[in-house]
Amino acid sequence: MKRRSASSRPATSRAPIELSRVEARAYLLTQLGLDRRTKSAADPADPVEKSSAANVRALLARLRCIQLDPLDPMGTNADLVAMARLEGLSRGAIYTHVYANGAAFEHFAKERCLLPGAAFPFYRRRMVQTPWWRVSERMKRVPAAVVDAVEAEVRERGPLSAKALTDRGRVEAIDWSGWKGTSKASSMALEILWTQCRVVVCGRSGEGKLYDVPERALGSHVRGSIAAPSKSHEATPPNPHVDPFARWALVERVEAAGLLARTSGPTWSMLSDARTSALPDALVDEGALDAVRLEGSKRAFLAPANVRDRATREPDDALRILGPLDPLLWDRALLRELFDFDYVWEVYKPESERRFAWYVMPLLHRGALVGRLSGRVDGTTLVIDGLWREDTAPLDDAALDDALQAHAEACGCDAVKRPRRAKRNP
Repeated sequence: MKRRSASSRPATSRAPIELSRVEARAYLLTQLGLDRRTKSAADPADPVEKSSAANVRALLARLRCIQLDPLDPMGTNADLVAMARLEGLSRGAIYTHVYANGAAFEHFAKERCLLPGAAFPFYRRRMVQTPWWRVSERMKRVPAAVVDAVEAEVRERGPLSAKALTDRGRVEAIDWSGWKGTSKASSMALEILWTQCRVVVCGRSGEGKLYDVPERALGSHVRGSIAAPSKSHEATPPNPHVDPFARWALVERVEAAGLLARTSGPTWSMLSDARTSALPDALVDEGALDAVRLEGSKRAFLAPANVRDRATREPDDALRILGPLDPLLWDRALLRELFDFDYVWEVYKPESERRFAWYVMPLLHRGALVGRLSGRVDGTTLVIDGLWREDTAPLDDAALDDALQAHAEACGCDAVKRPRRAKRNP
């Protein structure tokens, strides 16, 4: 079927909803859980640890996905996403809580993400293929018998790490512009099995990710649900025009983004084919999504159904340190349009080209982006190496000190070292 361009797409019969910048900003903060932080219960009958676990699982269900990244200067991105929304959560606790009782698994959504266990049946049916993951190339390198043998080993001995697998020899590593992947046949087979949802990540240890078969790791999310896929090594390309997975995933992505621009960009990620198909307009016509226009923006957006009827709340007084891959930061053009804030994650930039720092994190306070910082954990001290304020909004030092103290405690630190004054943006 020939792909339609954005300009030749038939218009939906439902008129777009017009939102002012003020309305859109208030809606987005509430939709993304950045208006109020959830507290752990203090009732002795409901221990804090149990309450925190329930809060983390509820947060993941609300956000639909939490983007993963291994860099950890003062918490990974997943840590920072959760800490910005949950009070009293310690660094690393999100991983402990989401893998317990089959509450989550990892796969591609907005890049590699934590996903609620309830999403697994949709992924298992589709066996999501992502062009940048190059799973078909792995299938050419690893014999099917080796893939099946690794699956059998995980089923018998799991959960276990890639390092714990039986050595089955070497294969040609995949080269990403000079970056080499694994050359271990067992490890590459595990990557194939993970992509096909025949195994899932069920935890982490000193040796890295732990893998298990989904029937054991995810329990009720697998038993009695959609049947497992065939073990065929032939990849089935998705068809967003008729694919139930694409329909489900697009609604989930819009809920996760809050406002999803119809223009191309990384927010669409693995759903880029669906963007240029008839599916978005069909979902708007069905009432499953809303079409939205924003004041001052030339772009068209998709929003969750009945977006104007969704309740919004005034933000609390807590200052939040946002992870570089927080959902609020996915669409940088939208960030400029609604918050007058220009953000680039400079981790991939050469040092000479950085304006701020390699791992700079925005600061959100009372609904405004008021600054940014870079920092790290050094022993038992949280060290803030760089601190910058925005000219468009005041940076409250008392609120910042409170946020840094709480973050230090979450990271197991007993002291905070920070610059006395914030710099102006360079």
